[in-house]
Amino acid sequence: MGSKRERRIERRLCYHWPVWFVEDFDEILSQGQMVDISSEAAAFTCYTYETCLFPSQLITIYFSVPLHGLGGSFAVRNFIRLGHTRRIDPIDKALNRVTAQFTERLPFRPGEQTCSEADMVAVLKMLSLPNDV
Repeated sequence: MGSKRERRIERRLCYHWPVWFVEDFDEILSQGQMVDISSEAAAFTCYTYETCLFPSQLITIYFSVPLHGLGGSFAVRNFIRLGHTRRIDPIDKALNRVTAQFTERLPFRPGEQTCSEADMVAVLKMLSLPNDV
């Protein structure tokens, strides 16, 4: 039996923090839990009874990404991104795993962060520009 070939071109950052999403700004936010993220997409879990997502649906996603530094320190950057749901996979009767592709990339690759102090300072400077939340 052959093994699955990895098609991802960018390493993901795996973490389990809250994520909020909504189809329309007039609706109540639904909460999920981040599974992994790249600069182009995110995967998260959510309860099936709280929302009725379908493939290619446009949603707004609110989330935070940890920025790793030296000695295990980190900062957090908050984002709001529009995204299209690409996959909705049932985990069990109550839980789905949703993969959403962002309409605008993140300004860095979360899963490919380096830990040098100079790199961390450069990333924080770049991210302090007012283009997101």
